[in-house]
Amino acid sequence: MTVAELITRDRIRLEPECSSQKRALETLGELLAVGGTESAGPASGAIFEALSAREKLGSTGLGHGVAIPHGRLAELDAPRVAVLRLDQGVDFDAMDHEPVDILIALLVPEAATSEHLDLLAQLARGLSQPDNIASLRRAGDAEVMERELTRAFGDA
Repeated sequence: MTVAELITRDRIRLEPECSSQKRALETLGELLAVGGTESAGPASGAIFEALSAREKLGSTGLGHGVAIPHGRLAELDAPRVAVLRLDQGVDFDAMDHEPVDILIALLVPEAATSEHLDLLAQLARGLSQPDNIASLRRAGDAEVMERELTRAFGDA
């Protein structure tokens, strides 16, 4: 499975304002819950808790304004990806101390350890390319963002 296969427009949001890391993780939790019901998948609160618990272990901020919050949940049946791009970055305790404005969250089933690592590696490779980051920052709407993400992660 590739990151490109997991990207859906309904899990992409371009936000003009976001006040904090917590609010960014809450928004990602809401996006990752899209398409599911209580019986079909986890609620946004459970997703937020999983993402927050991982951040407490260490920041997922990669540097250059990019973060990859991620987590695992037992009640999830398949991996999900959500994308949040902010007009103004938020403090994410990134290694370079730069505010984060591009967040790509990954949520996988609890037992999917190798798939989790593979998808994280794909994200890290794609987001280590300055051209990919620049194109994500230029995207004017969710449709363009989806196209740029698919291009960036299509060759996983």
